[in-house]
Amino acid sequence: MLLIATAGVAVVLLAKTAYSGGLDNETLKPGEGEAYVVNGVEIPKRLTFAGEPVPLDLFDVREALDRELLSNTYFHSQTIRLIKMANRYFPEIEEVLRENLVPDDFKYLAVAESGLTQAVSPAKAVGFWQLLKGTAMEYGLEVNLEVDERYHVSKSTEVACRYLIESYRKYGNWTMTAASYNAGRKGVDRQIERQKKENYYDLLLNEETARYLYRVLAFKLIFEDPEAYGFELEEHELYPEIPVYTVEIDSAVADFADFARDYGTNYKILKYLNPWLRDSQLSNPGRKRYEIILPEKGFRRPDAWESK
Repeated sequence: MLLIATAGVAVVLLAKTAYSGGLDNETLKPGEGEAYVVNGVEIPKRLTFAGEPVPLDLFDVREALDRELLSNTYFHSQTIRLIKMANRYFPEIEEVLRENLVPDDFKYLAVAESGLTQAVSPAKAVGFWQLLKGTAMEYGLEVNLEVDERYHVSKSTEVACRYLIESYRKYGNWTMTAASYNAGRKGVDRQIERQKKENYYDLLLNEETARYLYRVLAFKLIFEDPEAYGFELEEHELYPEIPVYTVEIDSAVADFADFARDYGTNYKILKYLNPWLRDSQLSNPGRKRYEIILPEKGFRRPDAWESK
């Protein structure tokens, strides 16, 4: 039986089969079975992005936000994992945003862009901030077969900040700045010229960009108050920051497996902490200085250092 209760925005599903020990194909009589309730999501009365008000009085804006809240609230496994990972990576991203005077809400762009993973898109955009090779090199990142700093969380966040600040100077608001990160400034400018509107909420955009800011806003709402959307996680369930230190090198490294062993770790963990190192060696003919992140002793047993 399917019962839709419109007043409470709830859908009640009644089970059709009974389970007792094993699978039982006995059909239940009407009214029997355990109800499974799926609730709608509540749209807040007020919402801002980077201090700018979201016009929730507009029906299309409310419905677009509702779509992304529903999608991410009920994508349980993915959203729970994102909340856990944010606890590890947000502090590093927040610090870089703060140093560059970019609003804190932009950390949610990294969630929307890559799911806080070192993702590679079909277009070959890479890392947390999904940087293309040309863009990364234009902003000073090293990209080659041995080193690809698009995978470096702090350095790629720095580049994202520089791009965002340039966009803000062009558009004069953070909302259009966020849209331009997804569609590119040329793509946004084309639509502004065509539609004679400069407000994100008034523009007809391709589906990805049209959904982009609302997805970011959905992450903001869910991450800032998980319990309001049904996510109950204890602090110990969140992925903790890993205690690390850095070692500076300005020479070649013949074998990173040996390098890792010499510093009391292994190749797997070395690459986890330094995903921008793309090979098992580093030739470094220019004797460039690099900072290698290494784990503190005992880091793989969180109980040993969480209480420090």
